[in-house]
Amino acid sequence: MEAKLSIVKTVSAHLNLYNKEAKHDMKVNFNNEILPFCSEPKYLGVTLDRSLTCRRQLESLRKKLTSRVALLRRIAGSGWGAGATTSRIATLALVHSTAEYCAPVWFCKVNPRLIDPTINATLLTVTGCLRPIPADNRPILAGIQPPELRRNGATLSLACRAMELGHLLH
Repeated sequence: MEAKLSIVKTVSAHLNLYNKEAKHDMKVNFNNEILPFCSEPKYLGVTLDRSLTCRRQLESLRKKLTSRVALLRRIAGSGWGAGATTSRIATLALVHSTAEYCAPVWFCKVNPRLIDPTINATLLTVTGCLRPIPADNRPILAGIQPPELRRNGATLSLACRAMELGHLLH
C-alpha cells in the first residue's frame, strides 16, 4: 500500500526566529496545486509557533483542562458524591492524560505554569481539601505523582525508547 499526501490537510509553514522573515508567505507547489500557508500549523495535535515555544499549545490545553475540571467538580459535588477512588481515576483519565499528551515536546521549552494551576485545582477536588493546603502536598494527598515528575517520566520513557530503537521513526 502506497502512502499518499492529502492535499486538503497539508499546509506549508515557515518557522524562523528572524523577525524580518517571520511573515514570509511561501508558495509551495505540490502536484500543480499551491499548498495553503499556515503561520501556526498543527502536527499530531501539537500547535507549532515560529519560535517553537509551544505557548499557543499550552493555552489551548489550559482551556481544555478547565472544562474537564468543571466536569470533575460536578461529579464530586454534593448531588453525585463520587468517592475518592472514583474521583482519582476520573482525574487521571480526564485531566492528567490530556495534560501529558506530547509533554516531551513542550515540557523542556516552556515553564508549564499555564497548566499546573489547573491540575492543582483538580487535586483540591479529588482530596476534598481547602485552598490553604500547599500545592506541593496536594498530589501526595491524592495519591498521584506530581505533574513535574509525570512529565519527566514521559520524557525519560521516550528517550529510552529512542535509544533502544536507534531512531524514533523506525
